[in-house]
Amino acid sequence: MSDRLTQLQKLHAADPSDPFCTYGIALEHAKAKRLDEALPWLDRTLALDANYFYAYFQKGKILSELGRTDEARAALQTGLKASQRTDAKAAGEIAALLESL
Repeated sequence: MSDRLTQLQKLHAADPSDPFCTYGIALEHAKAKRLDEALPWLDRTLALDANYFYAYFQKGKILSELGRTDEARAALQTGLKASQRTDAKAAGEIAALLESL
């Protein structure tokens, strides 16, 4: 386990309602190619903050890498709808990934 993951898990234990920690934990798992472990952390992030737009992006990317294209599209479409209201940059990146599937 990486030092960064250990630190993030300690932060999460101290404040389980912080979506930054859950998102960071997800990314650390993804970086280590533990994609099945990353997905629940992305879901936790979105449960804490439905406007954490890059969690939709990462979820779509991981689902796509796992060959779960329909689920990836659904996650990205949800993220695109949510991000279009307030974050044009995130919406553009999500739309580009969605178009690539």
